[in-house]
Amino acid sequence: MKLKDLLKDVLPKEKLKFVPKSYEIIGSRSGAVAIVEIPEELTGFEKEIGKAIIKLNKNVRLVLKKVSGREGELRLRRFEVIAGSGKTEVIHVEHGYKLLLDPTKVYFSPREATERQRVAEQVKPGEVVMVMFSGVAPYAIAIAKKQPKVKLVVAIELNEHAHLYALKNVELNKLQGKVLPVLGDVREKAKEWYGKCDRVVMPLPKGAYQFLDEAISCLKQSGGVIHFYHWAREDDLFGEAEKLVKDVAKRHGFKVRFLSKRKVLPYAPRVWKVCLDCLLEPMGNKEIDEDR
Repeated sequence: MKLKDLLKDVLPKEKLKFVPKSYEIIGSRSGAVAIVEIPEELTGFEKEIGKAIIKLNKNVRLVLKKVSGREGELRLRRFEVIAGSGKTEVIHVEHGYKLLLDPTKVYFSPREATERQRVAEQVKPGEVVMVMFSGVAPYAIAIAKKQPKVKLVVAIELNEHAHLYALKNVELNKLQGKVLPVLGDVREKAKEWYGKCDRVVMPLPKGAYQFLDEAISCLKQSGGVIHFYHWAREDDLFGEAEKLVKDVAKRHGFKVRFLSKRKVLPYAPRVWKVCLDCLLEPMGNKEIDEDR
């Protein structure tokens, strides 16, 4: 049954077309939190919508309504409880690993679980991987779980709450010595890893391009792979992102081959989060086909 069907006898008929078609559920069977965006047209019916979401999803014990967009340097939203009770901290399970987090204090998207696995599957034994803007460490943990022979995954995060959860998640998944959470600004903390990494993951789409210098500096002299995320309009999904990477790589003496270009998630009408998997090699190496 859909949410709209459950509400057809509760909401005025003319309001049904505004019922949200989707919402996020974060957490496991022991108690999850649902996060929903409710349009202005349904103001006054929030409690009814929240109760319906709980009725549809037996594992949901609390429903939060978004009351702001992502704000500030830490990309956090403000929320309002519209149904249920209990704490906002949950344990979210995906692909066999657990993530302890509070969605009101940290940025986390359960919709990116498949993307995290896609990146993790590319990591090879012995690699040193840098994850920038790492949050509660979902990418780092996904990588270390999928590739147990990874040498080290460094996870840098500015949000103190997210960093503390990352430390707990490393213990929760028994990855001590494999995942190293680091608290601080990427521009400062990444310097400690310049020239030491085989791969860099940049899962912050809005503004990640401003950290391309740091990401490329982290790669070994022989080069490596960067997973670069960016917002893009549908009429030119990859052009701007490609140019950004090529321009910065050239300044550092690298050429670029785009191993993969893909849409990840919709962000707004005709705007997408996209990812470029970029192989960087020193300019002195034999020329390769950049458009491959």
